[in-house]
Amino acid sequence: MANHKSALKRIRSNETKRQRNRFQHKTTRNAIRDFKALEKKKEAEKQFPLVVSMIDKLAKNNIIHDNKAANLKSKLTKHLGTL
Repeated sequence: MANHKSALKRIRSNETKRQRNRFQHKTTRNAIRDFKALEKKKEAEKQFPLVVSMIDKLAKNNIIHDNKAANLKSKLTKHLGTL
């Protein structure tokens, strides 16, 4: 267990950040799943900017790597094109 006041605060803040990161990542994964399940092109075109924005935010905050974000966006764009 931590002995210093600053270490205790660091433990608390790390847990808070971990929970926030998990929530944002899971929410984005669900949005991607829902986007891939869409059948109509019009709906997909409406959802696409929202999902891409979520992915960009994860990459910006280092929750996912920049290259992973690029790969996800590429796959989603390809999926949108096939509809």
